[in-house]
Amino acid sequence: MPLSKLQFKPGINTEVTSYTNEGGWNNCDKIRFRFGFPEKIGGWNKYTSATFEGTCRSLHPWVAVDGSKYLGVGTNTKFYIEEGTAYNDITPIRNTTTGSATFSASDGSTTLTVTDTSHGAIVGDYVTFSGAVSLGGVITADVLNQEYEIVSVTSNTFTITSSVAANSSDTGNGGGSVVAAYQINVGIDTVVPGTGWGAGTWSRGTWGSAATTVTGGGDIRIWFQDNFGEDLILNIMDGAVFYWDKTNTLSSRAVALSSLGTDAPTIARKVLVSDRDRHVLAFGCNAIGSSTQDKLLIRFSSQESATDWVPTATNTAGDLIVGSGSQIITAVETRREIVVLTDSSVHSLKFIGPPFQFGIEQVSTGTTVIGPLAATSVDDNVFWMGNGRFYIYDGSVKALPCSVRDTVFDDFNYTQSEKTVCTVNSEFSEITWFYPSASSSENDKYVTFNYQEQVWYFGSLSRTAWIDRGIKEFPVAASNNYLYNQEDGVDDDGSALSAFIESSPVEIADGDQFSFVRRMIPDIDFLDSTSGANKETTFTLKAESFPGTGYTQSYASTVSSSTKQNYVRIRGRSLGLRVESSNLGVTWRLGSPRIEVKPDGRR
Repeated sequence: MPLSKLQFKPGINTEVTSYTNEGGWNNCDKIRFRFGFPEKIGGWNKYTSATFEGTCRSLHPWVAVDGSKYLGVGTNTKFYIEEGTAYNDITPIRNTTTGSATFSASDGSTTLTVTDTSHGAIVGDYVTFSGAVSLGGVITADVLNQEYEIVSVTSNTFTITSSVAANSSDTGNGGGSVVAAYQINVGIDTVVPGTGWGAGTWSRGTWGSAATTVTGGGDIRIWFQDNFGEDLILNIMDGAVFYWDKTNTLSSRAVALSSLGTDAPTIARKVLVSDRDRHVLAFGCNAIGSSTQDKLLIRFSSQESATDWVPTATNTAGDLIVGSGSQIITAVETRREIVVLTDSSVHSLKFIGPPFQFGIEQVSTGTTVIGPLAATSVDDNVFWMGNGRFYIYDGSVKALPCSVRDTVFDDFNYTQSEKTVCTVNSEFSEITWFYPSASSSENDKYVTFNYQEQVWYFGSLSRTAWIDRGIKEFPVAASNNYLYNQEDGVDDDGSALSAFIESSPVEIADGDQFSFVRRMIPDIDFLDSTSGANKETTFTLKAESFPGTGYTQSYASTVSSSTKQNYVRIRGRSLGLRVESSNLGVTWRLGSPRIEVKPDGRR
């Protein structure tokens, strides 16, 4: 009997019925398309065995003049600069008290109570003590003079946990020269919607105080960062703006930008550096002479200066107001402009030179963006996720046709939408959004648009931040207190990485009669699998008698690198194919399998 080739259209389509999607794919996990054919994605390994505190939602790499490679890592509790696989804590200091903090201990307990009427701390904050003396027993000066996480808080006191349990001799108070350096308050990591009991973070208000609404609009801690030469400018979304000077040591803290210059922004939605003209821009910031945030105001520093923000006749500092929308959500830089996204419009911000320096033009209205991290740029194009659809700006704004839209937005946790992060994997021409599914409070799903192949695919994977390769050899992503090198090997950090793809039914002989499949000749290679790996996949053929009634038969067979053909027994009017793997060290690329079919009657 002649052999029939199984050929499928590239990409995943879940927007139409399986019958309409004949000859297409409709489900997958951890696969991508190249040259029109599916293959398993690359694996990942830990970037370093060191961990960081909190959930990372911001990564930024840069290189100093001396060749040192840095990576800014912003979490909801800390800010680090990674260098040489070590995390250097540069979290800014909020308040320092001298001589007012005292300690008390209880025999047999590791809990230390600290009294300091000016602490201003909340649960989870970090404080570093210095200048303390022994409490008289095992709670020595070395035990006290270090960083601690604050466990509980009252108005004048808080508790910390010592590394050793106190004894009966620990009756001192640490002396009168204790210096307590309090880091900025930690940020919220998960939005708790609603008001009243359970809304917000425990201890953020006094007992009996009015409840507040905890919804979107900057409630979770998100850092934005950009390098100004060798230095780093960073800010908390809708919060303070800071500066880290590379000439200091890696252990030095970032400081408020306003402490370095006159009338620099003290609050901003986002800061970035315009690479083309070397201005620092603050979006959704406070005006000169005001401490109130204007969510549509854009200010820019004088050219080649991060500290000169007051417009004069001899500098290029200035400001602009966005003319539509109620707040700036984010801004994305391309090679020729900065695209500003508000909650309902899109604007093009361009450097035009003296006397105005920057000009802004509205290019679209009626658009949405689902979160501050949900947009990215590739060359001169900007891609972003909106509420229920995707967009592209390539000189004009267009809705991006998506063949998996309902699959994404029907299973989406909109309460946690600010966590959605848009990423680029330029090696494979991929724009990927990691987002929280309806049953998850953290990013656990992804959807990918391949802008070279013009196709979509999706899967399950937890990632909260990502940078493309360039300064780093591999793309680097964050998840569960670790950084990972993506596209590094074929496994999940030493464990097997499972992947599959499944097709919609394909009619056999036009579907007007039943057919019998007796033989399959696979077309798959395992070229990048590791040496010694068990190079196998499972091919499952599934038969359907009538459209929409579901598969009535299936036949699974193992396909290895040495398989020439598999004999199968399956009967139906249409046929579906599933290819999957779960072995350590295995990766694969699918081609065009062939099947031997013979007529088998109309009933």
